Amino acid sequence: MVINSIIDNDLYKFTMQYAAMNLFPFNVVKYQFTNRGEQKFPEGFDKLVMAEVNKMANLQLQPDEYAFLKEKCYYLPQAYLDFLSGYRFNPEEVKILQTGGDLKIEIEGFWYRTILWEVPLMAIVSQLYFENSNQSPWNQNKIDDVLNKKIELYKHLGIKVADFGTRRRFSFENHNRVVGLLKLNGGDTFVGTSNVYLAMKHDSTPIGTHAHEWFMFHAALFGYKIANSVALENWVKIYRGNLGIALTDTFTSDVFFRSFDTLYAKLFDGVRHDSGDPLVFAEKTIEHYKKLRINPLTKTIVFSDALDPIAVERIVEYCRGKILMSFGIGTNFTNDVGVKPLNMVIKLSKVKAEKSGDWFNCVKLSDNVGKHTGNPEEISSALFQLGIDR
Repeated sequence: MVINSIIDNDLYKFTMQYAAMNLFPFNVVKYQFTNRGEQKFPEGFDKLVMAEVNKMANLQLQPDEYAFLKEKCYYLPQAYLDFLSGYRFNPEEVKILQTGGDLKIEIEGFWYRTILWEVPLMAIVSQLYFENSNQSPWNQNKIDDVLNKKIELYKHLGIKVADFGTRRRFSFENHNRVVGLLKLNGGDTFVGTSNVYLAMKHDSTPIGTHAHEWFMFHAALFGYKIANSVALENWVKIYRGNLGIALTDTFTSDVFFRSFDTLYAKLFDGVRHDSGDPLVFAEKTIEHYKKLRINPLTKTIVFSDALDPIAVERIVEYCRGKILMSFGIGTNFTNDVGVKPLNMVIKLSKVKAEKSGDWFNCVKLSDNVGKHTGNPEEISSALFQLGIDR
């Protein structure tokens, strides 16, 4: 099996699941796989993926996992942990179709149930692809050496880094080794991993808050102009100041900052950058805090967009002494083994209104021009409504 634990998943899926089951227990959603890199998959690949999906139906929360969540994830109440103990993946929620080398994946069901599929599904697709392709990774000594050089650089820079690499990892085994080396050699530089199972296995801290889908869902249900405000308000309603890093770029960071007023700017510990030029974003964030008479050195930017050592050094040089910073490093930690990682996402695509039963499209408007995600007509509508000229 590729996925051997129900918590071999990113923390933000569980935190959003708890919020969704509290606030939106009757809403049905759809997710869609997008192969941004247009990679062709080998014949029969859909059957390999579906076989792994079917195996996930047998996963259930184990006593040691329950105890770990109760200790480390203090913001998740026991009632939720009891729910998770009874939760089982339902493979009928996942549809996989292959035409030639093109792969299509759709997920449909109640939001509070289907929310856990995205990350392990992507991990399955990534690992199976490399197991069934002709790419040859480096030997283990070189893989370890490359990682350890990064660790030494980040320690020298005096920064905080976390592993965010579950979704596009080369394999579970490599991911496990990466977190183990980060824990062993990272010292105070390594602050945790988004992967809950590996956080437990390596006695580390699970890291995460919410993802783009939290804001995309609110936009589909309540409208683009108030989506950020309502999404932040609902997050605060559930977590009461815990999990205080806000994701900024679901509908561009400029639009986000319109809603990130003094209340939220003071309540949240900081913001996360996930698209666009990180230095431009840093400057906007610093100026926004200053405009609200908040000292930027009391707030943190979590950088998480396609980071590698060169990008990290550039950001550190610009931000040091201006604002606090930390770094969530994904594929460059878990799939830097001498192969070309897949460029893929699974995003929320539709939300069904609870009362009418109508479907509403979901979109994401990236700070990277040309990387918007969703129905083209809906993207145009969202851009128009938000006054974005691109």
